[in-house]
This record gives sequence, C-alpha cells and structure tokens, in this order.
Amino acid sequence: MWFKALFAASMCLLAVQSTPGPSVLVKDNSGGSPVIVIGFLGGFVRHDDPIRSEVQLAARLRKDFTTEAVVETFENHNGAKAHQKILAVLDADHDGTLSPTERKNARIILYGHSWGGAEVIIEARHLEKAGIPVVLTIQVDSVDKNGQGDEVVPPNVAQAVNFYQSDGLLRGESDIRAADLDRTRILGNFKFHYEGSAYRCANYPWYNHLFMRAHTQIECDPKVWNQVESLIRANIVPRDTHDGK
Repeated sequence: MWFKALFAASMCLLAVQSTPGPSVLVKDNSGGSPVIVIGFLGGFVRHDDPIRSEVQLAARLRKDFTTEAVVETFENHNGAKAHQKILAVLDADHDGTLSPTERKNARIILYGHSWGGAEVIIEARHLEKAGIPVVLTIQVDSVDKNGQGDEVVPPNVAQAVNFYQSDGLLRGESDIRAADLDRTRILGNFKFHYEGSAYRCANYPWYNHLFMRAHTQIECDPKVWNQVESLIRANIVPRDTHDGK
C-alpha cells in the first residue's frame, strides 16, 4: 500500500492509553540450556542504535542474565545471521549439527518492532522447518515485509503476543492468530492509542516525526516495553524462582 511505500522510502533517507497487559504462561527452564533472546530492529535501523527500545531492552537483559540467557539484536534484513547465531548457541557439543536433544532443549524468545516484528514470524517459520521450538514471540506494531505475511504464528511457537496502534498512516498488524490453536497460545492483540498524545520520542530522526509519528511512539512507549520486558523476564526465570526469593 502507498503508506508502506512511503515508510520504506523515508527510511532509506538514512541508508495512550492501553488495554490491560497479557498474562504469561511461563515455560520451565530447568533443563540448563541458556535462553536465547533475539530482538529485531525495524526499517533500516542499526542493530546497536542506542536510542531504540529494542536495543535498550537487550542491554538490560544482558546485564541481569549473564549466564541464564544469550541476548542479541539484529537488523531485520539480517535474519539469516540471527538464525545462524541461534543454531550456534543450540549446538552445545559444537559438532556442527543439532541432535534431537539439543533441538528439544531450545528456549528461544523472539521480539521486534515494525519490519522487525515481521522478521520475528519469518524466523519462527525457519525454526519450525528445522524442528526447533520457540517459547515466545512478541510483535510490536509489526509491518509485513514484501508480502511474506506476519499475522499467522507457526505451530512451533508456544505463546505469542501482539502490541499495535492504528492512529497513524503506518499501522501495525492488528490481529495475529495461531496456525494451530492446540499448540500456540495467543496471549492477546493489545491496542495502544496515540492520537492527540504528546510526542516524546527524543533523538529519533526527523522523518519518524513527520511520516510515522504514531508508529514511532509505540516504539518508545515505556508502557509497551515494560510489558514486553516483563514477558521476556518471566520466560527466562520461571515464576517459582521469583516466588521463592
């Protein structure tokens, strides 16, 4: 559509009110393998851009889970690189292949904004083909990439959640659904509103302000990212570990 073309063109220049949050189904991580957390950036944003919520979240997780998790961020067009990173971490015995046990023990969380949200689903599909399960996918104002689709969550994903807005020209996917309801729990599609709200995304490029104001606001909205972070943390450390403190 024309506004998605406008989004792509504008990004090339450089290369609320919310509903209640989701309840999380925590998956046990007592098997000992590290949780792999992969974040995908939107547009043509660098994987290490420090003003982006995705990058800031990854930094906090690395600091707090030095042994429990492997946390990386990638540009959405570097999905192949992210996939190879996942395979390398899962290959515990470093023999170049994944055994059934290494696949079964996988604890993978994928999150992303905009095209990064779409890349979350694309990577989940690649992992499905490889027989690798995914604990959780999180899409934030996910925007379809090249007609590949970002609304159907593949059956290797245990749980999925979607945060979106519909106030601007560029709007995220509003209704993700499971390919197999018996295998995937959709935690919810949560809508945020930014019409008439103050724009507080400091240091973002000028074209974000001009062309994709609301789409940018959801990326820098702490109410959204606090929920994203809580979901990820809950799936790194099981709930009974927190309760036992």
